[in-house]
Amino acid sequence: MVVAEGTALGALVERAEALYHDVAFEAVREWKEANPGRKAVGCMPVWFPRELIHAAGMLPVSVMGGGDDVEIIKGDAYYQSYICHLPRSTIEMALNGSLDGLDAMIFPSICDVIRNLSGMWQIIFPDRPAWYFDMPQSFDDIGREFFGRELGLLRDEFCALTGATFDDDALRASIVLYNENRRLVERLYERRRERPWLYPTQELYVMLRAGDQLPVEKHNELLEEYLTLAGDSGRHPIDNARVVVVGSFCEQPPLNLIRTIERAGCYIVDDDFLLGNRLVASDVPTEGDPVRGIVDSFIDDAREASFLFKEHEKGSELLRRIEVANAEGVLFCAPSFCDPALLDQPMLVKAVESKGISYTCFKYAENTGQFQVIREQAGTFADSIKLWGVA
Repeated sequence: MVVAEGTALGALVERAEALYHDVAFEAVREWKEANPGRKAVGCMPVWFPRELIHAAGMLPVSVMGGGDDVEIIKGDAYYQSYICHLPRSTIEMALNGSLDGLDAMIFPSICDVIRNLSGMWQIIFPDRPAWYFDMPQSFDDIGREFFGRELGLLRDEFCALTGATFDDDALRASIVLYNENRRLVERLYERRRERPWLYPTQELYVMLRAGDQLPVEKHNELLEEYLTLAGDSGRHPIDNARVVVVGSFCEQPPLNLIRTIERAGCYIVDDDFLLGNRLVASDVPTEGDPVRGIVDSFIDDAREASFLFKEHEKGSELLRRIEVANAEGVLFCAPSFCDPALLDQPMLVKAVESKGISYTCFKYAENTGQFQVIREQAGTFADSIKLWGVA
């Protein structure tokens, strides 16, 4: 699984991992220096239609917290100890200047913590635009009307921020680029399901994280290059257990936690890491009103997620994913104090238990530094599947 140093694949993975560790967003600053007068907009997890930002001539930047690269000093003074770690590291990065390259911020409505973070941001930075982005919870005509109005208002806000308007053709052109990005991500996930030894998740993850800061055009090129180089790498399969990882859709696990799971004898063949890259499961249509196309794609084709309320049996989508991935077990891996993930978990556990599917559960924080206990738990889980078919 280790990439040989000095190879084209090794250099590509090294570049993507450097972007993952770029918590000062130097790549964003370099983009702004190369494009004088253009602005960058930060987007908190999980999802925002980045096409709107791109069409306005701005750079969408995914802000995923500081991971284990940021020491929290001031951030802990702003939040209680019984909520997830993500807002504390985000505030820390804002206070230490790491996010100074961002001209505005968007906070999607996924939980109370993100709602509170949006208010905290506006108190600390009253002169820097920030928007709380309401996503519909009614997946019907009422939801469509509401969501279309919200996106229209944000489109006007973006035009006010840049001082220029953008027409429907510009938005359609951006949709085309992001449709290609979603297709490339889906292709990468498909190939990992088929041959996870060629596309290890520790590499897949940093390839997706590179898109946090890169323009979509550059990210598409990077994904295409990785798909080719990894497919030709000649790495050989080993007898690992095939697992699905569930619960990490917002606060992200440290990269070393993903490595730990794989080194413990697991092939991660499906996950909900960086769900915003593929929340919409199909291409956004470019015919007609492009804003309506974004609305319809979200309403009709959004994947199951803990922060969305859809009237269907909880766990049915997870069972389908397990079947498609030919998985042998499930790792319920959620951030500590993540209400949406942990409230859903009992229903998801019930679903996998009803089918006799093996599972185990553990929690993490984005700055987790010790993985021995998790490695032993994941390793025992994988060994149990391989030895006895159950865990």
